[in-house]
Amino acid sequence: MARIPPVVKVTKDNVEYISRVDRTNYLIEELVRSALRDVGKFLRRRMLDKVRKLPGMKRGPRPRNAFQYWVRRRDGDLWIGIKHNTWYGVQQELGSKNQPKRSIVRDTTFENIDEIRRIEGQYLSAVEDENKALGLIDPENDGSDDQ
Repeated sequence: MARIPPVVKVTKDNVEYISRVDRTNYLIEELVRSALRDVGKFLRRRMLDKVRKLPGMKRGPRPRNAFQYWVRRRDGDLWIGIKHNTWYGVQQELGSKNQPKRSIVRDTTFENIDEIRRIEGQYLSAVEDENKALGLIDPENDGSDDQ
């Protein structure tokens, strides 16, 4: 679990200066990560709903295990994709000689842009209130999310 940077107090000529820059940077970074994590969960759920409508994909762990998202800490971005070496994943996304193009990942993302903006806005509006921001951040989830 990451530690929240402390408030820095500097006294000079009987005047106390309080710097909350490190704390604010930390909160913004963690709010962005939490928002990306929720967007990834939302899009994965929508993709699974689409995949389960395809013939032969209603039951079993194949579709559930194939679609994943990763929130990368260093780069601060979200990757959503199909797991490597799934026989139906890339063929259905891009199409092949034997499989029509279905564009599940791409179409799901474009169809839900308004919802993605709403989720991101919910988190980023919490920058104004520190207590609300700390409540939205999930300290247990530090690494990348493989769902």
